[in-house]
Amino acid sequence: MKFLICYFSIVSSLVFAREPMKYVVSMEDPASHTFHVTLDYKPEKSDSLVLKMPDWTPGYYQLMNYADNVAEFSVKDSDGNALEWKRSGKTGWVIPTKAVKRLTVEYDVKTTRKFVATSYLDAEHGYITPASVFMYVDQKIKTPAEVTIVPYKEWDRVATGLDSIAKKRFSYSAPDFDILYDSPFLIGNLEELPAFEVKGIPHRFIGYKLGEFDKAKLMSDIRKIVEKASALIGDIPYKHYTFIAIGPGQGGIEHLNSTTISFSGEQLNARGWDGMLGFITHEYFHHYNVKRIRPVELGPFDYENGSRTNMLWVSEGLTVYYEPLIMKAAGLYTTDKMLEFFKNQISNVENKPGRLHQSLAQASAQTWSDGPFGRTGDEVNKTISVYQKGPVVGLLFDFAIRHETQNKKSLDNVMRKLYNDFYKKKNRGFTENELRETIAKVAGNPLEELFSYIYTTAEPDYKKYLGYAGLDIDTSPKEISETKDGVTVKRIEKAFTITPMDNPTELQKAIFAGWSKGGE
Repeated sequence: MKFLICYFSIVSSLVFAREPMKYVVSMEDPASHTFHVTLDYKPEKSDSLVLKMPDWTPGYYQLMNYADNVAEFSVKDSDGNALEWKRSGKTGWVIPTKAVKRLTVEYDVKTTRKFVATSYLDAEHGYITPASVFMYVDQKIKTPAEVTIVPYKEWDRVATGLDSIAKKRFSYSAPDFDILYDSPFLIGNLEELPAFEVKGIPHRFIGYKLGEFDKAKLMSDIRKIVEKASALIGDIPYKHYTFIAIGPGQGGIEHLNSTTISFSGEQLNARGWDGMLGFITHEYFHHYNVKRIRPVELGPFDYENGSRTNMLWVSEGLTVYYEPLIMKAAGLYTTDKMLEFFKNQISNVENKPGRLHQSLAQASAQTWSDGPFGRTGDEVNKTISVYQKGPVVGLLFDFAIRHETQNKKSLDNVMRKLYNDFYKKKNRGFTENELRETIAKVAGNPLEELFSYIYTTAEPDYKKYLGYAGLDIDTSPKEISETKDGVTVKRIEKAFTITPMDNPTELQKAIFAGWSKGGE
């Protein structure tokens, strides 16, 4: 018997002050790569309204031009009369509403790209990035919404983070469009792995074509990751969490109570457990660090122009930093692997010319034009990646805080303080100054030199900061030879190998011991 697997929402009970916008998404011919959307809406009294499609989706910091994929747009009133609409700018549709009691809007969304930040439909499954499918009324982002999914006739499951509506099959509610846009949908004949609970809170894993692998081990390892990551912050802010596996090679995006991740059994076996678990750890920890511990610019969002910030080095970079720490705390990583991880990150930063041209703050703000890993195709690369230099700076901050406080505090205390002071108490993000003040309070020192590594292109003093933990680093240049197609090319690089010092002090040994336990 076919049945619905329910995936819980951020809000368990909703009382709408205003009538919701009601959407139906159908896919009668999935091979056409086209979703059909019908919107039923009671407009407020006015001469017209503007429907808009977001131009990006939070979690992926580039404009996506979603409106370009809309086709066959039409509008009718409650009597079935066609209404004359017109385009407004890049993302809007103006609809006359004078004396109109109810609207029915229909349009198609063409999907051609398999990617976590774009919707996709084919003969085997459907994936909906809500910002690319559901239009909102301009200036009415807080309007509630209802979504009914009509799967292709041969499919029987829908996975999403939204609440299902009682007695309405495949129907879901959202209190506003911020929540709707934060809740993707996966549709098809999906496979669910055995769920687990942490502190009584259910965690599920469901996906498309998961493939063959040790599924019990994967869920056991993910449980350890959730336990250690949540212990690090000291709070679990959701009532349920769902890992949604959308297929191989499509990236990952975090959400308040779910994540969509690129995944397949073949990919897992080829990439290895460490790589995949690091990826899962990254996306899971994002529900803290970016969704809740966030720069003030990252919510409320500007769906038209993007939400630029100088602090993606915190949101993305420090999330990368915590990947190996959380895995080490969970017993899934060794200390040697942690040191190798940071050796590789430092090498990636320091052996590229972009470090001389772009600061970490600039890389954060310019991700929108440069891409998440910088302009890698430039003949002379003048950019860096927050995903590489961010975790390096995180390591230096952690060691500096431990040194200044005699190993009584660490970067973990900063993360917990940001979570409690701004998300829990003020329900907002933090400014750049508030971040600096928080770090200064925890460390008892403003750590100005470390902030210069964020706002300038100054080379970090690796020996100094790694020395706080009794570690040495080899910064001497080495000649590297590579042979390709019979041609040998030589270049000079620094290896940045990290090794323990001889005869460390008691404080150095304590700092290293505390850090090497992992984030907890």
